[in-house]
Amino acid sequence: MADKPDISDLLDIMRRLRDPKSGCPWDVEQTFETIAPYTIEEAYEVAGAIEDKDWIHLKDELGDLLLQVVFHARMAEERELFDFSDVVGAITDKMIARHPHVFAGRARPADAQAQTLAWEEIKRRERAAKPAGGLLDGVPRALPALMRAEKLQKRMASVGFDWNSPERVLDKIAEEAGEVVEAQNRGAPKADIEGEIGDLLFVIANLARHLNIDPEAALRGCNAKVVRRFNWIEAELVRQGRKAVDTPLDDLEALWQRAKTEAV
Repeated sequence: MADKPDISDLLDIMRRLRDPKSGCPWDVEQTFETIAPYTIEEAYEVAGAIEDKDWIHLKDELGDLLLQVVFHARMAEERELFDFSDVVGAITDKMIARHPHVFAGRARPADAQAQTLAWEEIKRRERAAKPAGGLLDGVPRALPALMRAEKLQKRMASVGFDWNSPERVLDKIAEEAGEVVEAQNRGAPKADIEGEIGDLLFVIANLARHLNIDPEAALRGCNAKVVRRFNWIEAELVRQGRKAVDTPLDDLEALWQRAKTEAV
């Protein structure tokens, strides 16, 4: 039986793909900037396979994501910045440093919540050891907006800049929602209304954090639920010989209420 391929095989494939003379023209032309969107997309496809519990495709999606790491590492090596072994070394050192209870004989946290607090404290010390910068420096701008909002809020909460209860956040949500309505009613410019909606979404993300809910996961779950229910509505309309575009809103709403119980 032939040996299974390992990471060295993938590294060699990428080296050959990037060869200026004999490689693939498309791969040779790519840069960090052009590959970055694919990296983000592949990460989401991994998350999608997990949400769907599609374990067969998860293997493929993880491979696609690994290829992105290898691609970036190869481009960095070509520029003499670092190589794949440096990437492995950096994450290895980080994981050891952030788990002293496993690798340095420290006391083991009582539970996952205690470990999360310890992890955040270690990261805080790491940031403090770096050259002076703002508290919010280093929160990647390329993150999805809800995820970045949550991370910004966690940073601010680490110095006490936070509401002290979910109820206070709910009050703020009501306030921000009112400001959206007020801006719309007075005919405010689109940019002003956009700003008010941004404020509202930011506070909703804060409520999710207070309730220990991942806002990005919550919205993905809601999106999936909407798709299931609307698919059910469309199937029911086909059964009735009708189309959604020709169906009155009241009928669509009645079908939506049925879908909430029949399509889950």
